[in-house]
Amino acid sequence: MAKQTKDPLAKLHKRHRENTRSRPEGVMSMASAVSALKKFKAPKFDQTVDIVIHLGIDPKQADQSIRGSVALPSGLGKSKRVVAFCSADKVQAALAAGAIKAGGEDLVAEIEKGWMDFDVAVASPDMMRVISKLGRVLGPKGLMPSPKAGTVTPQVAEAVKEYAAGKVEYRNDKSGNVHAPIGKMSFSEGALLANLEHFVRTIEGVRPSTVKGAYIKKIAISGTMTPSILVEIPQRVVE
Repeated sequence: MAKQTKDPLAKLHKRHRENTRSRPEGVMSMASAVSALKKFKAPKFDQTVDIVIHLGIDPKQADQSIRGSVALPSGLGKSKRVVAFCSADKVQAALAAGAIKAGGEDLVAEIEKGWMDFDVAVASPDMMRVISKLGRVLGPKGLMPSPKAGTVTPQVAEAVKEYAAGKVEYRNDKSGNVHAPIGKMSFSEGALLANLEHFVRTIEGVRPSTVKGAYIKKIAISGTMTPSILVEIPQRVVE
């Protein structure tokens, strides 16, 4: 008789069932939501904590699109690989700030040949003409530098430093949701709460003037392997 083996998913399913049963009902304050999230049974790896904010925007209207970047007060717990498109006189400063590579035409040529081992690309405004040829390569991967995202800036070294430390880019999807990481489950409750509050304030601050009625409709946080928890919308943004 063949030896029976344990279902490798059994432990996952058990943890998921237990977490689902212990999931709080209704909405919670930000502090209570963070505390409840950290009480879920966890896998062996350090989970990323994500936020989803459902917005009362019309994603089809260009003047209601949400896109930008934010440096969270507690960071993300993970450094990012950043490249910098800049003139020769700014290369050393960009590398000193944490860029894994920096340059102009030479860096463009390397990427055209297939090198893509980076997470974020920043560029000085004068480099946009040079890197425009990379639009078809970087665009689909969300890596093309953009002024709206904060990755096109005269302060290249400063941008490199922020993104290398875990600066978060955000943008709405087709359903009007903004998804973003806000830290790691190993963070203290205070650190996660600071990041959560700062991210929500950031989204509040970029409300398009053409949006009528409720702007932030729902907020939820979750770990990579946990159920989501609904978070109270701050009173300052409740219509």
